[in-house]
Amino acid sequence: MGEGVSVLPVREVEVPGDQALTLATALLQRVRLSEAEAGVWEAADVQWWSRKARRSDVVDQLFWVDDDGPVAGILLTSWADDVWQCDPIIVPGATSPSLNEVWAGAVAQVRRHAAGSFEVPVRDDDRELRELVDGAGLVAGERSSIAWMDAIDRPRIDTPPEGFVLVDRTQRPGTRHPMRHRNGDQVGERLRRCSLYDPALDLAIETLDGRAVAYSLYWFDPVTKVGLVEPVRVEDEYHRRGLARAMLTTGIDRLAANGARHLKIGFESPPAAALYQSIGFHPATRVTFYGGHVDSL
Repeated sequence: MGEGVSVLPVREVEVPGDQALTLATALLQRVRLSEAEAGVWEAADVQWWSRKARRSDVVDQLFWVDDDGPVAGILLTSWADDVWQCDPIIVPGATSPSLNEVWAGAVAQVRRHAAGSFEVPVRDDDRELRELVDGAGLVAGERSSIAWMDAIDRPRIDTPPEGFVLVDRTQRPGTRHPMRHRNGDQVGERLRRCSLYDPALDLAIETLDGRAVAYSLYWFDPVTKVGLVEPVRVEDEYHRRGLARAMLTTGIDRLAANGARHLKIGFESPPAAALYQSIGFHPATRVTFYGGHVDSL
């Protein structure tokens, strides 16, 4: 049997907050160890989502666990008071619980905890889950793409253009985090609490007077050997100067140096697709977010 497949007795547990993040991390690592490109998310994704305090932090999250850890779970994430995301996740090849059982639990969790609208991300090649969300009356909405690259195929490092300098958080330990404007003043502190966060992989590009105009974050998972790029941002007035490429080529080179064998990135827009493909990422699958209103379930 493939690594991660459950043949052990499975039991349900509900845990909140940091305990849920720990189990979600372990579950997604187990998914990745079971199948190289399965699912939608990496363990680092859920850690990135924890950069802000959320209503879902105090929700009891449902998992199915065996003696080796979580084998399935329902991840509820509140992006705003009235916008929630529900991710039903099962380790590929697990014999229990069934997808129908997990989906029933997901519907119950949404009804119990969420408010307003919610969405369920579904890979386009996941026919079984797509049939369940269709059957629940959810409607296809926004789409995104997942791309992968083998670390051995990474490009050479590009340096920032004249007038800019690339730094990481080990060089700026006492300064305010450049992500604070969109993620709150506590973002640096909350990231440091994440087990997969590395300040040497937290990059920014500054002007010569020290103003951050771009940032990106790279997550190395030593369990799965996957390196995730999330997020990448260049301020609007600094587009098309090679800043994103300088960060990306540096960041993925550092991921490879740390031991990453497979690199992953997600994107939505055509310009992002063009940039990432020019660096060597290969689109692998599309994801559709199916939405609905809690009251309609």
